[in-house]
Amino acid sequence: MAQKQTKPARVPTSPAALPSDSSKRLLPWLVAVAFFMESLDTTILNTAVPVISSALNVAPLNMKSVLASYTLSLAVFIPISGWMADRFGTRRVFASAIGLFTLGSCLCGLSGNIHLLVASRILQGCGGAMMVPVGRLTLVRTFAKSELIAAMSFVAIPALVGPMLGPIAGGLIVGYLHWRAIFFVNIPIGLVGLLLVYLHLPDYRQSHTRPLDIVGLILFGSGVALLSYVLEIFGEHSLGVVEILGLLALSLLLIAGYGLHAKHTRHPLLQLGLFRIRTFAAAVSGSFFTRIGIGGVPFLLPLLYQIGLGLTPIQSGLLIMPQALAAMSTKILLRRILTRVGYRGVLISNTIMLGLLLLLFATVGLGTPIWLIAVQAFCYGAFTSLQYTSMNTLVYSDISEEQTSNASSIASTAQQMSLSFGVAAAGLSTAFFIPEGVRSIPTELIHGIHLAFLALGGFTILSVAVFRKLKSGDGGNVSQHKVIAAA
Repeated sequence: MAQKQTKPARVPTSPAALPSDSSKRLLPWLVAVAFFMESLDTTILNTAVPVISSALNVAPLNMKSVLASYTLSLAVFIPISGWMADRFGTRRVFASAIGLFTLGSCLCGLSGNIHLLVASRILQGCGGAMMVPVGRLTLVRTFAKSELIAAMSFVAIPALVGPMLGPIAGGLIVGYLHWRAIFFVNIPIGLVGLLLVYLHLPDYRQSHTRPLDIVGLILFGSGVALLSYVLEIFGEHSLGVVEILGLLALSLLLIAGYGLHAKHTRHPLLQLGLFRIRTFAAAVSGSFFTRIGIGGVPFLLPLLYQIGLGLTPIQSGLLIMPQALAAMSTKILLRRILTRVGYRGVLISNTIMLGLLLLLFATVGLGTPIWLIAVQAFCYGAFTSLQYTSMNTLVYSDISEEQTSNASSIASTAQQMSLSFGVAAAGLSTAFFIPEGVRSIPTELIHGIHLAFLALGGFTILSVAVFRKLKSGDGGNVSQHKVIAAA
């Protein structure tokens, strides 16, 4: 039988906090802009590292701390985002997140040395850590579950487009403007976002909030931060194998310590008991493993296009654009597909298609027509958009109102970690298949990248095993997929 539709939970601070029809229409746009700012900043600095290191008179290798500090800050502060929203209200926390991110961006642009730049990036990460889970939480509490697919499919586009456009945007800014403009471009967007938040963002909060799990925050936050750091420096020669393995073991020990702590505390930082819900467990764990496979694509494609095929950064960016166009043009079909096929059928077949497309990227070479690469990129963008929307909405299929903030925090933390794992896996695959002495030879580089695509494609297909645990009727209260009961 089809599951009964759940009405959107309303926990406003006052009747005036309920969203109007115009605010409800603008809410996905507002959240999408915030998501785009956060996702763009994860990669926009990559192409500007040589220029910034020269301007600050530091070695390019030392710039790794600038890149790592942002992701470390995200990893530490995402877990408390749900508690913050419940305690202080979604409007205040989301506005504070945009304000911190904008202030951090301004201070980054004004930094005169690497130490100030690292500190400013940490401030940026604090804001970015709150924007994604609190924005997603606001959507879940504003829209009925049957409306969630349309809203989530729209705000999933920035998460897909931002990391792809980051390198080309950074290259264009550095090439034609000044490296400080990479950070200053966020200021007008952030100011407009703050105004729209106070005008249109509904304000939800819990009347009674649980106490903050300080011990859990220390254990989980330090463990995840340390693991993120290990992934950032993995494959470099700054630390030896023994040091890397030691830090990895320590990070896993801290995370395991949190797991034991969570079982014996009344109000854990993250309610791991949510994984007993089949749809939630499949969505979060399946998303984690799938994103590891496809998370390395933004890292591998620029290498393939620019070094392997000899294209310019602008040409490379144009070849990536079809993915964004596909994500935007196909979002109107996503609900129909999920309604007709169901979450289990979509996630199994779609994950296989994504794996096959990654395998197909291993055929791109010097003789491949540009139009064929563009078509392949378009198809990849369409399937990725469907994958992200399906996984993000399935998370909340069987989640109650009291569990939404915790579910959002867990899902966002898992996504952040899977992105780090994905880039690390892509870098490891490339380093494994391409000897260091031949990385400047295009033909050898192409061959190594092809093997990396084959490895990631195979891993993506294997992640289907997680989604096979779903039942045919799962997610029906989100997609309104009708299941005929057997006689």
